[in-house]
Amino acid sequence: MKARAAIITVVLIIALASVALAQRGRGGRGGGRGVYSGRPARYATMDDFRGGFQFCRVVFRQGNGDGAGWNVDWPRADINLSIRLSELTRTPVTMDQSNEPDTLLINLKSPELFHCPFLMISEPGGAYLDEEESKNLRAYLLKGGFLWADDYWGEYAWDYWEAMLRQSLPSASYPIVELSRDHQIFRQVLNATDVPQIPGIGYWDGANRTWERRQEAMRIAAINDDRGRVMVLMTYNTDFGDSYERETENPLYFQKFSVPGYAFGINTIIYSLTH
Repeated sequence: MKARAAIITVVLIIALASVALAQRGRGGRGGGRGVYSGRPARYATMDDFRGGFQFCRVVFRQGNGDGAGWNVDWPRADINLSIRLSELTRTPVTMDQSNEPDTLLINLKSPELFHCPFLMISEPGGAYLDEEESKNLRAYLLKGGFLWADDYWGEYAWDYWEAMLRQSLPSASYPIVELSRDHQIFRQVLNATDVPQIPGIGYWDGANRTWERRQEAMRIAAINDDRGRVMVLMTYNTDFGDSYERETENPLYFQKFSVPGYAFGINTIIYSLTH
């Protein structure tokens, strides 16, 4: 009963906040380079880190894998998830001059990487990492960093991203494990044990379709460090980013995918900050 009451509370809070977002003109499609709401697409510098939580997104070059660019769902997903984090937890979130979360773009070759306790990469099935980037990513993760890889579909995208990742974390020492629904990341703050497979809004049929390509199950997997801490979270055959970015566009999509998507996303961020 307590878990059910908590989910109902989350639904109400997010629903009310979503109305406010829509009235203020937030929401809508990101996913482009250049300027969005006066925000240039530029790499973070040391001066950009101002004490509170800031969503850090990996910028990557395209490889010969299967995936779109680093900027899919950017910046709206980053901003919206940070807003929900500030509304539903006591986590201090750094705001910019327009009172929106001050999110950051990260170059894996730069020292700014090591100032991000939480890092997200979208469409990793198309990401190319060179030797220096892989070396820095390994150092970052083994020093306590956290990487969430989301929104890649199909076997080729999985195999390609795993090959990139294995340049940092060899399989002999760092196996990929499936996360069962009793793992603490599903209950860190909110109950996300029933989080569904999430399709991009353009693939959803308004009813039962939850996949973007073939009807394949999602995987929520991880690579742990030698103490059992999740270093890399992989949400495969699912698109959490769209559940954040597109929250205001369809009330049914919002209820079915955004609410549990936010519960899982908030849990993930809090886990990364506390482990």
